[in-house]
Amino acid sequence: MNHSPSRPARLVLSAALAIAVAGCALAPAKIKHPALRDDVPLAGLQVPTRAGWPAADWWRAYHDPQLDTLMALALKQSPSLTEAHSRVQTAEQSVRLAAAQAGLSINGSAQVTRQRLSEHGMIPPQFLGFTWYNQADLGVQLQYDFDWWGKKRAAIDAALDQAHAAEAQHSAAALTIENAVADTYFGWLADQARLELARKAVATQQQLLQIARLRVKQGVDEPDTVQQSASNLAAAQQMQVAIDSSAQIRKVALAALLGVAPADLPDLQPRALPAINGALPANARLDLIARRPDIAASRWQVEAALRQTDQARAQFFPDISISAMAGLSSTNQGAPAMFGGGSSGNLMNVFSPSSRVFSLAPAIHLPIFEGGRLKAAYGVSRAQLDAAVAQYNAVVTDAARDVATQALGAEQIAARRKQQARQVQAEQQLVDSAQARVRQGVRDARASLAATAQWLQQKDTAINLHAQALTTDLALIKALGGGYHMPAPADSTSAPTTSPSGAHTP
Repeated sequence: MNHSPSRPARLVLSAALAIAVAGCALAPAKIKHPALRDDVPLAGLQVPTRAGWPAADWWRAYHDPQLDTLMALALKQSPSLTEAHSRVQTAEQSVRLAAAQAGLSINGSAQVTRQRLSEHGMIPPQFLGFTWYNQADLGVQLQYDFDWWGKKRAAIDAALDQAHAAEAQHSAAALTIENAVADTYFGWLADQARLELARKAVATQQQLLQIARLRVKQGVDEPDTVQQSASNLAAAQQMQVAIDSSAQIRKVALAALLGVAPADLPDLQPRALPAINGALPANARLDLIARRPDIAASRWQVEAALRQTDQARAQFFPDISISAMAGLSSTNQGAPAMFGGGSSGNLMNVFSPSSRVFSLAPAIHLPIFEGGRLKAAYGVSRAQLDAAVAQYNAVVTDAARDVATQALGAEQIAARRKQQARQVQAEQQLVDSAQARVRQGVRDARASLAATAQWLQQKDTAINLHAQALTTDLALIKALGGGYHMPAPADSTSAPTTSPSGAHTP
């Protein structure tokens, strides 16, 4: 018996292969991985260096238990982090959906039908000998799509890259929250220290006002000295109120960052501001790309866009699939036994061996005429890839500017703090000298109180600079990635990937 394909079948197969080859010829060339910058433009930046990068729990380097508690609360219940986490979960589900659409699918079905034939149909019931009939079907359907061109593989890879990008964005959101919590907390500590100085300044001005009133009453000084002292006291009291209000506002902001009411904040106690070590790692220029979550997210977006161009390119190639069905089917005339009919209507015949049915259907779907839709979709994916690359380059440049700005700012504030420390020390010596003269009876208390007021003012400036230095140090930690480290993307410039079916990507 001759099992070779018939002439019409051979013609159809030859035409399908010819069209497939033509589709492959019309498909655009595979895109190479775009060249991405592998270092950050920081050459020539003259700033202090240090060994190592910020740790994932970088805030513990400040050795402040209160800050540790606040960070634990922020990472647990911050609304912004909850939103970022939901984006990560959405991306992960997208990966599962893309993977579920590839490969083998198996479906089962069971159906019982009772139908009346029309007496005016194509075959009238009087020729068939019955008007009603019953049909029962049980079956299993299998379908497998051969991903020879990597279309589904590209979709899965793109979804994976988007999930990686979402995870990096989540890390960036966490770093932003951590940085804001630490900055707000240190600002509150600075306000507490300044508030203590403000109280002393008010007490000093009150003593000066009292002395001025006594001297005017005794006719030693002009009445204007009382007005001047009263004005100085009012200014000191105004400063005290402003600092106290700032501290209260910072606590409200801290509660908002943690997602709690101000009354639910932990009991915070004033502490000395921590020491600062603002310097860049020695290898910042080369390693910063892997340390910044925003750069990592942008990099994964490029990878996802590249996979999407592969998916759009694969649309030019034919889809090849195979379907199979195995089951049981039985058609009976008259009413079935379950409906009170006789044996001629028994649907239990569906379980007999003679009711078996099988089918096998290989198929090929060819994009013959799409009205430019495939080319347009591919053009959109190419434009999105170019935009992702441009965004990546912009993020890298912005990262370099951010790091350089914060490093230079930290160095400048450190120099100002040294000068301010010298000034505070000089003012302290003036206070000591004035108090010594008062004890010796050479001068009255006015000179000592005036020197104390000046020392308090310089001390307040020093605390302000310390707080600014901490803000810059936190900004530098954020600019350095805050302990994040990007997992390396797969090298897209290597050998062609292998599709799930085992064939190579064209």
